[in-house]
Amino acid sequence: LLDFALILFVGLMTHSYATEVLTRSPHIILSHVNLVKRVVFPLQILPVMTVSTALFQYFVSLLVFLCFQFVATGAVSPGVLWLPAIVAPFTLLLVGCGWFLAAFTVYFRDVAQLMGLAATVLLFMSPVFYPVSRLPAGLWPLFQLNPLTFIIEQSRLAVFSGMAPDFVGLALYTAVAALVAIVGFLTFERLRKGFSDVL
Repeated sequence: LLDFALILFVGLMTHSYATEVLTRSPHIILSHVNLVKRVVFPLQILPVMTVSTALFQYFVSLLVFLCFQFVATGAVSPGVLWLPAIVAPFTLLLVGCGWFLAAFTVYFRDVAQLMGLAATVLLFMSPVFYPVSRLPAGLWPLFQLNPLTFIIEQSRLAVFSGMAPDFVGLALYTAVAALVAIVGFLTFERLRKGFSDVL
């Protein structure tokens, strides 16, 4: 039971990190209208701040996990040291999503309401409550499309097995995350020109 709780905790940490960004990013520009209209301010920093806050909460959760693991097993896995390398490309991906959502929601307010639903879908379409190996083989491709799946699986591999992550997989993930970040930033920069008119 304790082992399952620890495994579940790692999955929930990752999902909570993503959920925090997805649900807060759409509101970040709308809640700082004064910065858009009256002050020369680098607005692209606001979504980054949202991700930074969520990342801080992730590491607070990680500290709680480490305490829980130490109490439950009497030791802390050295594989936890791999987590920053695993979470880094995920963070880059979330920054790109944050830029896109923050800008897009200024024009389409309903996007903010959809993010709660999206977070729920991500929860049940990722291996938070179970490992991917428990899924029918036919569902693997669908679950692999979820950006949380790889991060959760690699985090658990590092923490519970002490193994190094899949560096090839991380490299591919980083490339996709960088592409998302670039598209998100360019979208933000293009749409921000009309923020003051819409708001």
